Amino acid sequence: MHGLKLSRYRWAIATLLSLSLVFLFSFISPLFPATRTQIEVFNQVWETVQENFYDPKMNGVDWKSLRKSYEPQARAAKSREAFAAVVNQMLAELQTSHTYYYIPEEPAYYQVLGIFVPRSPQLQKAVRRFLPKGKIEYSGIGIITREIQGKTFISAIYDGSPAAQAGLKVGDQILNADERPFHPIQSFEKVGHPVKLRIQRTPSADSQRDIQVTPKMLDATTMFLDAQKASTQIINRNGRRLGYVHIWSYAGDQYQEQLEEDLLYGRLNNADGLVLDLRDGWGGAPLTALNIFSKERDLSITSIPRNGKRYVSYAQWNKPVVMLVNEGSRSAKEILAYAFQQYKIGPVIGTRTAGYVVAGHPFLMKDGSLLYVAVADVYVNGNERLEGKGVTPDIVVPAPVEYAQGTDPQKERAIAALLEILKS
Repeated sequence: MHGLKLSRYRWAIATLLSLSLVFLFSFISPLFPATRTQIEVFNQVWETVQENFYDPKMNGVDWKSLRKSYEPQARAAKSREAFAAVVNQMLAELQTSHTYYYIPEEPAYYQVLGIFVPRSPQLQKAVRRFLPKGKIEYSGIGIITREIQGKTFISAIYDGSPAAQAGLKVGDQILNADERPFHPIQSFEKVGHPVKLRIQRTPSADSQRDIQVTPKMLDATTMFLDAQKASTQIINRNGRRLGYVHIWSYAGDQYQEQLEEDLLYGRLNNADGLVLDLRDGWGGAPLTALNIFSKERDLSITSIPRNGKRYVSYAQWNKPVVMLVNEGSRSAKEILAYAFQQYKIGPVIGTRTAGYVVAGHPFLMKDGSLLYVAVADVYVNGNERLEGKGVTPDIVVPAPVEYAQGTDPQKERAIAALLEILKS
């Protein structure tokens, strides 16, 4: 009898231990309760695209068949990153821009939310479930990275960011962060604490070095305007004062308002010409963005205060301007580049734009992930479709990223072109 009780006791302990392990595994494994959630999110993604994609014929793709072929892969995904990769492979079959699945493990997730949430009461309400503080922010150093042949390179650095202040350069290969594999967010979780980035600056391993950079919380609703302000400068070259500004995002009136303030009244008012940099970042520019460069309505206002001096202000920028674009210039930025050429405002310099010119809208999924869907096709001047085509610059200047050591041949060519215009 005693042996029977002991046996039952051991069985009870073993059962309790097994249940405890199951309970623990449900938190540490992305497969255990996440399997059901992943499939629910997968189905939600598929249905949202089915209902909202701009082309009811799904761009010629058998969308129902894709659901069947990708669902097993989504079910087998062992992490959120792997799951996102499967979903994006499916979305890529549509061969359309502005159609992508974002997760909180990547900066773009917060950046897209930062663009759309301020102007969408519906999103503001929905996002509170996943961002209880109400702030759309992430820890980072202000870089854009690109994977090239299995290596991670810095392809762009936001002006005024921790990365810029630390001396990181475009073209640096990131080898590790605090001797751990690099991750765009997880590597910088300790805000305010220096992170040791191991980088390689040239193809030679002898150029490896450690650079200390201190992450900060990046507010996705203000970071691009902060970078634009930090970029704005006067470049003194050959006796000329050349204005320069990098517009990282055009998705909001604040970016154009800041540009016009600087051009008409602020730091760039006395410049002889302007380099308008639209490379990388996000689009969203208003159709009126180029009106300031129109010379057809050259209205001026002259004010004479008590001292008798005459101060003249113009409603337009009537001085030379050149535009910089690259493969990271997308959406409405591409429309601006197209118009720049059509109306002969000035030369466009760089590399062909992305060809991402349809209208997108974000949808928040049940787990807080974000689906961006192309909801409308876009044509310029009635019949010109830039999607998949982009805009080819008047002056093509390649700018390889790998081991660029911070050089910027596109910007230098734009400065040279501006000086040529001023000379003539």
